[in-house]
Amino acid sequence: MRYLYSLFIFLYDIALHVAAPFNPKAKQMLQGRKLAFSTLKEKISPQDNVLWFHLASLGEFEQGRPLIEKCKVQYPEHKILLTFFSPSGYQIRKNYPLADCVIYLPSDSCANARQFMRLAHPQMAFFVKYEFWYNFIIEAKACGAKLFQVSLISRQSQYFFKPYGRWFASKLRLFDYFFVQNQRTQQLLASIGIKNASISGDTRFDRVRDIAQGVKSFDIVKQFCDNKSVLLMGSSWPKDEELALQAIGKSKQPFKLIIAPHETEPSHIKQIQQLFPSCVLYTDLQTQPELKPEAYDILVINCVGILSSLYQYATIAYIGGGFGVGIHNTLEAATFGKPIVFGTNYQKFQEAVDLIKQKGAFSVKDSNELLSVLDMLMCDKEKYNIASQACADYVASKAGAVNKILSIIETMDY
Repeated sequence: MRYLYSLFIFLYDIALHVAAPFNPKAKQMLQGRKLAFSTLKEKISPQDNVLWFHLASLGEFEQGRPLIEKCKVQYPEHKILLTFFSPSGYQIRKNYPLADCVIYLPSDSCANARQFMRLAHPQMAFFVKYEFWYNFIIEAKACGAKLFQVSLISRQSQYFFKPYGRWFASKLRLFDYFFVQNQRTQQLLASIGIKNASISGDTRFDRVRDIAQGVKSFDIVKQFCDNKSVLLMGSSWPKDEELALQAIGKSKQPFKLIIAPHETEPSHIKQIQQLFPSCVLYTDLQTQPELKPEAYDILVINCVGILSSLYQYATIAYIGGGFGVGIHNTLEAATFGKPIVFGTNYQKFQEAVDLIKQKGAFSVKDSNELLSVLDMLMCDKEKYNIASQACADYVASKAGAVNKILSIIETMDY
């Protein structure tokens, strides 16, 4: 089975090379992978003690960040190695100051995994949320690393829990410990013989709490808001933006609109500008002081890395992705006590389900429902306050996962 898995990885890499001339992300990934081993040789010496964190993308980085920061304090003599699968994570966090080495994870072949372990020789390895690369798992265990899965959440439909997934399930047993988000995940792991798991919760709650406590100020955005009601669309996709277009101007309570799209490529920004001809770009306000932010009603955030702090300025937060593969991060808005709206595809996200039950979040299927929710929240102060408090209380009640994780790791014998 390991041979068949390695064959699958080989075929995937061929597909990646075929796509690279037409897909910028595939091209970035391949170029970055070429530098992985040389960077490891430069940054990690044979004498170093290493903590390895693997993070699929930017979302997993933010999820793992509070644990990375605590580990840096807890193990100051260790070097921190970060590996990313996706360019969206690597490109934004390649200069993360607490990491001693940041690279793309090489392709998961047997040879690559062995070379990686020779160079990195991690004492502990943390895989955040998902991302099971089996050759790396096998070789890390063979080299004596302690393996941890952090903030795992599983579903019955995943292949580990199917008869054809027995080989993959057997490799999960190589992990020393699973820190899971909920009881259902713990039960699913137990069904395949994995008992070394406990419910620690989701480290994202620690991260968003830290964001709110140390939030940065953005004067341009504050001036734009001008003490008016503001709908902030975070990580939006074209379908989300079309809903906003249909709803804006029809609300009983006029509001300003901030759009922070998931993709900030020029082609998407141009598409947003065509939808909203009167909008202004954030970078234009930065570079053209003659422009007055308060004179505009629609602001487009055409840069990355600041969305999590911008929710402080929202009256209501709309989280994108709910009309595609699934919604994006709701907790960054919830930590500021902002009522949340999103599309219909949210069921795989426990926090979204919880927030709907607690009346802090609302799912909409079209622009009419969006308009109805906006009017209800903006015109009924009592309902707004209930939703706001529900979001803030939810985040506060779920924080503390990082301390639970470290308290268990400290009891283990190294």
